[in-house]
Order: sequence, then structure tokens, then C-alpha cells
Amino acid sequence: MEHGLRESRIQTVCLLILCAIAVAASLYWLRPVMIPLVLAVFFSLCLSMMAEVLTLRFKFPKVLAMGTTLLIASLFFLLLVTLISSSVRQLANQAGAYQDSLNTIVENIIHKLPLERLGLSKETNRVEGEEPLKPTIADLSAMMKMPLDTIGSLLLSTTNTLLELLQKSVLVLIFVFFLMIGQRTDAAQGPGVLAEIQTRIKRYLLTKAAASAVTGLLVGSILSLLNVDLAIVFGLSAFLLNFIPSIGSIIATLLPLPIILISPENSDTTLILAMLLPGSVQLLIGNFLEPKIQGDSLDLHPVTILVALIFWGMLWGAVGMFLAIPMTAILKILMEPYTYTRPFAQLMAGKFESWDLT
Repeated sequence: MEHGLRESRIQTVCLLILCAIAVAASLYWLRPVMIPLVLAVFFSLCLSMMAEVLTLRFKFPKVLAMGTTLLIASLFFLLLVTLISSSVRQLANQAGAYQDSLNTIVENIIHKLPLERLGLSKETNRVEGEEPLKPTIADLSAMMKMPLDTIGSLLLSTTNTLLELLQKSVLVLIFVFFLMIGQRTDAAQGPGVLAEIQTRIKRYLLTKAAASAVTGLLVGSILSLLNVDLAIVFGLSAFLLNFIPSIGSIIATLLPLPIILISPENSDTTLILAMLLPGSVQLLIGNFLEPKIQGDSLDLHPVTILVALIFWGMLWGAVGMFLAIPMTAILKILMEPYTYTRPFAQLMAGKFESWDLT
């Protein structure tokens, strides 16, 4: 009897693993539709919290609160589009200056390197009608200079990427609109798995959004005081990348580095401060303030978070990394009530002593 029960459990676990692989393949194949839909679900959760505040604290009627929330979201989206468009135009206008500065940096690096030991000479000894004796440092410097067409193609590629992102954002807004319209505000949320998911995810999103907003505001202000180009864009990037645990703050800190290096008016002090001060902000908020405020609302082990980042990043790219933590938390909550899946949920929380299928 015990042997048969053990085999039944093993078969159930194997079926769950095969089912997980099939679901992952389906999510990857359906990502053009699933990514906007899942983003819209999380955005609608955030907007529903705003609508609840307007209804409960400011005594707005529910319909008016919903309409006001959608209007604020639309205005924020238009502000974001305007900000991105102006940043792309600023990059395009300064492409020539960036190119000259980059070429100057490359030339200085080449002249400081001990290239003469490799057979390169400072001056050429060419005689008319004869083959050149050997390449010179000046020849290498001329070869390494980046033409203006390359800068233009990079800007064009960046613009196309941003336009594609904005097109997907319009689809997300359409999903958000219909989700908000179809939301039943008169239904009481009783106890259950869905209520627990909403409570935990709303708390996570609220805490993360507040911490990310403070981070983006401080980073953008610091870079603006240091006269770094595109400081507002880098502040917005810090806000968005803060939703990616661990590596997001590192990327946000290093993101302004190329612009600072190729801007001719920036000094070494500006470079050091632009790396040190935003990095300190990221460290203070991400490692001290945010964990104290958020606590263990999601109850996920750090290794689980890392694996989730890799898994959802492989499935849905950068958007998957943004959604990795709440999606994994939802999966854990769904597995907790059932006997066969509870060990997986406990393993995701780091409770290794509870892993027992026998």
C-alpha cells in the first residue's frame, strides 16, 4: 500500500513537471499577446489601488474615481512619450559633438599605449613610388575613428526600438482600459487564494513603486546637479530598472557612463560623483529601506528570485525580468493549498526541511 502511494506521488510530480514544461512553451509561443496582457493586469492592480484611494479617502463616486484614474494614467503615458521623443532629438542634435569627443578619447588612448613595441612608428618613412615601410600610429588612429554615419545608425536603431516599445505600450493601455471597465467594484473580496494574491501583489507593487519613485527622483536630481546630459531619462531608467532585483540597480548606475565619457564638458570629478552618489542611493534604498518596509510579504528565497529572473528573462526577455518576482509569487501562492504542490511552494520559500515527498 505504501509502495503504491509512493509511486502515485512520483507519477504526480512527473506529470507536474511535464505540465510546467508545456506551460512554459505555451507562454513563450504566446508572448506577443501574453506580455501586454500580463503587464495590463499588473498596471490595472496599481490603478485600482489609486481608484480605491480616491473612493475611500476623497469620497469620489466609483465611476468618477475610475475615470480619473484612467485619465491620470493616459496623461502619464503622454508625458513619457514626450520625454522619450525629446531625449531622442537631443541625442540626434548632439551626435556630432559626441562623435568628435569619442574620436578624441580613442586617439588619446592610442597615443598613450606602447604601440611602438608592436612595430608601429610615430612617423612614416614612405618614398614616392615605393611600398610603405610599416604602418604608423597615425594610420591606426585614423582607422579607429568612428564615422558620423555610425552614430546616426545607432540613433536610428535606438529610435526604432523606442517606437516599437511605444506601440506595445498602446496595446497595454487598451488592455488596461477594458480591465478597469470590466472590474466589479461592488463585489466584496472574501477570503481565498485570489484575495491573498491581490493583497500580497498590491503590497509588493505599492512598496516597490514608492521605493523606485524615490530612487528615480534622487538619481535624476543628482545627475541634473552634475550637469549630465539626459539626466531625466536616466532618472526614469533608474525608476524602471529598480523593479529588477539585484542587477537592475547595477545597470541603472552604469547606464549614464557612456554619455558622461563622451561629453566634452564633463570632468573626472563628475564621472566619479555620477557613479558614486547614484550607487549609494541604490544601495541605501534597495538594501536597507525597502526590505524594512516590504518585509517578507512575498516569502521568496534569494536563490528563487535569481532563478526566476533567469527563467522569465529567457521566456519574455527584459519584460519577463520586470515581472519575474510578482509572477513567481503568484505561482507560489497557487501551489501552497494543495498537497502535491505544497513542497514546491515551501522550496521556493527556502524551507528545505519541508521537502518530503514520501
